[in-house]
Amino acid sequence: MLPITIDAAGVRIALVGNGEAARRRLAVLDRAGAKRVDVYADAPEPDLAVAAGDRLRRRLPSGEELARAQLVFLAGVGEPGASQLRHIADSAGVLLNVEDDLIHSSFHSPAVVRRGDLTVAISTGGKSPGLAAALRRQIEAWLDPEWDTRLERIAALRAGWRDAGHDSAAVARLTTMWLNRHGGFALKAD
Repeated sequence: MLPITIDAAGVRIALVGNGEAARRRLAVLDRAGAKRVDVYADAPEPDLAVAAGDRLRRRLPSGEELARAQLVFLAGVGEPGASQLRHIADSAGVLLNVEDDLIHSSFHSPAVVRRGDLTVAISTGGKSPGLAAALRRQIEAWLDPEWDTRLERIAALRAGWRDAGHDSAAVARLTTMWLNRHGGFALKAD
């Protein structure tokens, strides 16, 4: 697995599904700041329809629509529709996530803790979503909401250190020193 972070605001995303799994995935995409999401549901549950709003297309996507997406999420799509949609996405070279189906997915989404722009992702390579969720809850308890403010302060300090001519190694050491004084935990300097 190659963990990466994608700016969801700039990616074309297709979400296909009718039920609770699709609604949960849409909530995750919304929290991630996704702006270009088309939701395809031929029989959407009421909560999904409300959450999707004008992004909802009350049908399954065409091959062209899937091929235009950069990321596709299938959530609760049954057979034979899921196989057809997987084939279209694969043929178009589109990254595809099939809810709870590692074998047919080209990527999976980790459990996430957000504190403003601070994002911590937990992955088990898809082997145990329950473990990833349990670890997420532990990290949520440990990373209090103040980490959003701490990140902003560290970012400002970093900019000042870079402007003062410090190289990346020095900035890393200065960051560690600041965190040891203000972050509530001790780190080893590199």
